[in-house]
Amino acid sequence: MPYLSRIRINPLRAESRRYLANPHTVHGAVMGGLPSSATTDRPLWRIDANDPYRPQLIVLTRSRPDWSHIVEQAGWPDAEGEHAVIRDYAPLLALITPGREFAFRLTANPVQNSASPTSPTPAQRKRIAAEQNPARRRGFRLAHSTAAAQLHWFLRRTERWGFEVPTSRTAPPAQGLETPSVTTPVGGGRTVTQAPPIAADSVPREVRITAHHRRSFAKKQGAQVVIHTVTYEGRLQVTDGEVLVRHLLNGIGPAKAYGCGLLTLAPIKN
Repeated sequence: MPYLSRIRINPLRAESRRYLANPHTVHGAVMGGLPSSATTDRPLWRIDANDPYRPQLIVLTRSRPDWSHIVEQAGWPDAEGEHAVIRDYAPLLALITPGREFAFRLTANPVQNSASPTSPTPAQRKRIAAEQNPARRRGFRLAHSTAAAQLHWFLRRTERWGFEVPTSRTAPPAQGLETPSVTTPVGGGRTVTQAPPIAADSVPREVRITAHHRRSFAKKQGAQVVIHTVTYEGRLQVTDGEVLVRHLLNGIGPAKAYGCGLLTLAPIKN
């Protein structure tokens, strides 16, 4: 049975600052909240810090967790209120049917594979130099760096995730998704200005990027990890309930151990 947890984080505590700076530390703390019998549990998590004074750790687990160690180290253990709220996730999953709309939030790691990075890092240059057969080079995983590319990455994949993002009812296109006009000379010094055909993901949709971060941290073995996280918020409509539930439970995209891939939904009241 899946559980969705929300844990209050006190940003003034030393351990909290480690959480906010190093996803590897959070991963260890999350795994420490699961019973030893849950060896197959692959939790999903993210930190929602839209209010920097009251960040929250959101975690999805298959077994019921215990977050007392996080509250004691990084929360308000002696203050009033609920410090760690744990809810059964099944009632929300039961609401997921084709055609239903939800508000959503997702923190993801939008990347692309390229065999020839434009500006290779020292590690990438070292790997390229050591290759015996460049023609069979395994692609490098590169982060999308612009808002337009990050939105395109998301919108191109929603169908395979079991939902679609409806057309925006009020907002103008997100920056980078506007359809530019094209001016064509027709002779006699005259020109004609017209819009090119609109691509499927250039139509303004009910989604926006609310945060993006570059995280650089070291694992215990000393290896340096760099990930780019992007938080998407908006409205979605279910197209395939079974597929969407599978991605809710298993996550979306890479870097799931480091705070990416957790898609959360909230029913929309008419």
